[in-house]
Amino acid sequence: MNPYYTLVADRAAHCCEYCHAPEIIFNFPFEVEHILPLYRGGNNQMSNFALACRSCNLRKGTNISGLDSTSNTEVSLFHPRQDRWDEHFQVETESGAIVGLTPTGRVTVGSLEMNSPAQLIARQLWIRLGLFP
Repeated sequence: MNPYYTLVADRAAHCCEYCHAPEIIFNFPFEVEHILPLYRGGNNQMSNFALACRSCNLRKGTNISGLDSTSNTEVSLFHPRQDRWDEHFQVETESGAIVGLTPTGRVTVGSLEMNSPAQLIARQLWIRLGLFP
């Protein structure tokens, strides 16, 4: 396990810092990921670590930006240490969908494929159980 896991997970309240999936539902710990990948000049400082579910971490990979289809411009992905989640995302409680409110939000939702059919079904259940958002 990553030596920073406990600190990062506690700071994130044991939720994915991208899609806000609750770690308690899974039978394994979430991953400590580099917000700015080492490959792109990131470091191993606490300020560059985020807690991510496997889905978000795999899809984010080394990406730090994407093309916003609305504005047709390259924008940064959501940065958990610099951005506020509720300024960039909104949850549709009926469908369980995460909606990007800003170019950063839209690109992050699309790049991390936050609204796959399986994720929507899971989120609807988490909402009914009072575990999300």
